[in-house]
Order: sequence, then C-alpha cells, then structure tokens
Amino acid sequence: MSAKVTSTTARKVIGSLGVIGAAAAVAGMGTFGAFTDSSTPVATTISSGTVSIDLTQPSPIAFNASGLVPGDTVTRPMTLKNDGNTPLSTVSLTSTATVGSVLTTDTTNGLQLAVKACPTAYVQGGTTLAPTFTCASGERTVLTGPAVTMNALNNPNSLTPGGTDYLAVSFTLPASADNGFQNKSATLSLVFTGTQRTAGTR
Repeated sequence: MSAKVTSTTARKVIGSLGVIGAAAAVAGMGTFGAFTDSSTPVATTISSGTVSIDLTQPSPIAFNASGLVPGDTVTRPMTLKNDGNTPLSTVSLTSTATVGSVLTTDTTNGLQLAVKACPTAYVQGGTTLAPTFTCASGERTVLTGPAVTMNALNNPNSLTPGGTDYLAVSFTLPASADNGFQNKSATLSLVFTGTQRTAGTR
C-alpha cells in the first residue's frame, strides 16, 4: 500500500512539471523584438489670449452733481482701452443704482444716460463748476437709454486690441420731470465689460 501511494505521487509531480514547462514556452513567444521608427519632434507653442479693458477718467473733475433741475445735463469724459491681446465681440456698459430713487426708477422722466465717442480726446472748456467737453470732429452716439441699463456700445474702437474709445458719459434730467423729482438723489455704479470674440478653429 505504501508503494502504490508513493508511485501515484511521483506521477502527479511529473505531470505538474510538464504543465509548467508548456506555460514557460508560451510566455517566451512574446519576448521577440520589433522594428520601430519615430518622426522628428514638431515644436508646438499654444497660449491663451488675454481679455482686458481699462477705464480712466482723464479729468480731475469727479462724476458728481447736485442741484439739477429739469433739462440739466452732467457730462464727464472717460477713456476706454482694450489693453488685452485678443479681439472682443462686444463692449457693454452696465449702470446700476446702488442707491436709488424716482430719479432711477422712472425710466421715462427720470435720469437718462447717453454715451458719445470721439476719435480724439475731448477738449474741456467751461468752468470748474460747469465744465463742457467738446469733440473736434466725428462725434457719434454709442449708447442711449435710462440711467439704469445694461447695453452694448455701438461699434466701439475697443473691440480691437489696442483700440481706444474717448467717451463722454452724460446724465440728463428730462424737461418732463415734475415736482415729484425735487430734492431726490441717487448713486450709480458704471461698469464696462469686454466679452471675448466668438470662439472658432485656429
């Protein structure tokens, strides 16, 4: 009985060694080399654009006014420049009332906003209390509407990188304003926003 058991065990060991040997032979078939070739490197540089607009107020006169009566207008010059390196699809102005009143809630008889553009800087005249700003030639209106608004400027120069818009921003109290507009005040925030050009294939 002991001899039979020993003999059976010996056959199992030999059979196992045969299986291991076959597996090693199959694994060895995947170790052969292969010819390859590679192209020379192609230098590729890709960078993203910069969208940036800068607003300055060349005049030291603050954009504040008091004592307006129907028909009065207050105007201040501003310079808007595209100082980024990519074209813009739009340049818009958002005017919001941080402190409002009937001056800003009445869109017909309340304050009205107008933005004009000149090819060159506006020339200041008048007095310190009542300044005037004149365009030598080529003045055009790029935005009009109620004091609280969000609209794109009409074809501004600042759509192009390096482009500059010399602007005159005005608020007018219409002649139609009645006694309900007396002794009212409002505070407005003006923000110009440049939006990138339409994306495409480059």
